Amino acid sequence: MDRSILGPRQFIETNIMGTFSLLDAARIFWIQDKPFPLENVRFHHVSTDEVFGSLAPGEPAWTEETPYAPNSPYAASKASSDHLVRSYGHTYGLPFTMTNCSNNYGPYQFLKN
Repeated sequence: MDRSILGPRQFIETNIMGTFSLLDAARIFWIQDKPFPLENVRFHHVSTDEVFGSLAPGEPAWTEETPYAPNSPYAASKASSDHLVRSYGHTYGLPFTMTNCSNNYGPYQFLKN
């Protein structure tokens, strides 16, 4: 089961408030303090394909024009962080890039204590 369904708070705090904290630090340092030319910096945000919802078997892949349709608290928190990044780019001129990669799963995904 998706861990964000069992406990969404940690995902909200990390993905929304954590991204906000990083964005605001970048805004203050890169835009307000201006230690470097803006063309020499970039905020890279790692999102997820889950912001676009779920694909049924045989459905075509998502594109950059696919509307957001998050289906879990995790996906919604990542979609929220994506929107924060875009807003900082538009409002403050913060240079950014964003990726929407698929999740990778491995043997250490869920460690047992």
